[in-house]
Amino acid sequence: MHLHPITAQSFAIIDREIGSYSWTPSEYAIVRRAIHATADFELGHLFQFSEGAIASGITALQQQQPVLVDVRMVQMGITSTLSNIGYGAEGNGIIACALDHVPNDALEATTRTAAGLLVLLQQYPDAIVVIGNAPTALLALVEQIRQGQAQPALVIGVPVGFVAVEEAKQALASVDIPQIQVTGRKGGSPVAAAIINALAYLADPHSLAPTR
Repeated sequence: MHLHPITAQSFAIIDREIGSYSWTPSEYAIVRRAIHATADFELGHLFQFSEGAIASGITALQQQQPVLVDVRMVQMGITSTLSNIGYGAEGNGIIACALDHVPNDALEATTRTAAGLLVLLQQYPDAIVVIGNAPTALLALVEQIRQGQAQPALVIGVPVGFVAVEEAKQALASVDIPQIQVTGRKGGSPVAAAIINALAYLADPHSLAPTR
């Protein structure tokens, strides 16, 4: 996959402003794309990668494992890039949004996003799960992991906001699962999509992680 000239120019600007760093090349590929999506350099200090998380995500994408997302904005942000590595071709590579799978009998005590994600996890317990907005969905996922009902290949936990966001991220950090998260209140759909898109570039055998 080749970068658009404007994206390449933007990356060059980010490289200059970042200067030296301690991330691995693959970690930097993800951090840089997230900064590109948000123009927020503080994200670089908030990323946390569990051991083996990137490798697990790359393998899952290469194997066309399902990608479950919490909201449609994340789905829209990753569909085009994932199509470049075969998702959506000949029925391969499912990209499913929790909001499209909310059961009619969803309890009022939960959110629609959490209810829909629980439905998807019953069918795809080992999927890549991407949470960019809904901390309730992330909390529901963590509970499923604790109960042994789900074992995601990778969790990207970057919900944004003020209510239950930090609690959900701390809960994710407490479970032994491959994960990438942005700590604190920051995150959101653009960050979630940027992480998956960066992983897609890393998963493509014709692309290289940035090195300097």
